[in-house]
Amino acid sequence: MSSNKTLGLLALVVALFVGSFSMFIVYEWERALLFQLGEIVKSDFEPGLHFKVPFINNVRKFDARILTLDIEPERFLTAEKKNVIVDSFIKWRIGDVTKFYTAVGGDEAQARLRLDQIIKDGMRGEFSKRTLNEVVSGERAQIMNVLTGNASQQAKELGIDVVDVRIKRIDLPPDVNTAVYRRMEAERARVAKDFRSRGFEASERIRADADRQRQVMLAEAYRDAERLRGEGDARAAEIYASAYTRNPEFFALYRSLDAYRNAFGNGDLLVIEPDSEFFDYFKSGTGAD
Repeated sequence: MSSNKTLGLLALVVALFVGSFSMFIVYEWERALLFQLGEIVKSDFEPGLHFKVPFINNVRKFDARILTLDIEPERFLTAEKKNVIVDSFIKWRIGDVTKFYTAVGGDEAQARLRLDQIIKDGMRGEFSKRTLNEVVSGERAQIMNVLTGNASQQAKELGIDVVDVRIKRIDLPPDVNTAVYRRMEAERARVAKDFRSRGFEASERIRADADRQRQVMLAEAYRDAERLRGEGDARAAEIYASAYTRNPEFFALYRSLDAYRNAFGNGDLLVIEPDSEFFDYFKSGTGAD
């Protein structure tokens, strides 16, 4: 009786052991291949529990999630034969697991190498068609779209779907970078010098115009002053003449007194003959002899 139990327990263990090799689970993020004596017999497994023939069939699973390949920075030539260093990455996943296994043996590292080469070849072709300014700022988005489309077509042969190709940054080599900075500095200095020369020219023009206006204003003021002075002198002469014709004796007296004031008011020494006409009004009240 105990022998039968032992045999039954042994049979159960063997059945469980064999059963464990007869089942496998495929998760949502996986792709699976079923082999029979080394030959692929099935690949389109839905997520869930599946069965196989132990020791005849074997299963190999692959990660079907979107993966990132960070490409090492590479140097490329532009249409102007200038070097640029490009840093980029790829988003990819396994699309056709059978092609993937056939093309690269199911080796993810080999797939990464093939993708790396595809992208670098594509970049080399695209960058050689464009100038430095276009690849840096003008057409970067267009380059990424073209690279994604071309890489997707070539990667189909590897069973890979290229989701996206992105350029993280584009740098100039250190020697070119220094030369570009110097050229930019020289260009900025040239522009600054041009602005300064324009400013100096404008200031000279403004200064010359101001000097011209000053001279014109002074000339006009001098002209007006001379005219007013002439008018004043004429008016004064007219008044003197009118006063003289009204009372010549008084006018003569007034002028003599004014002459005395001017002659004796400064304290200077005068040497004049006593009988000079200058002293006529000292001799008599009327200024006569």
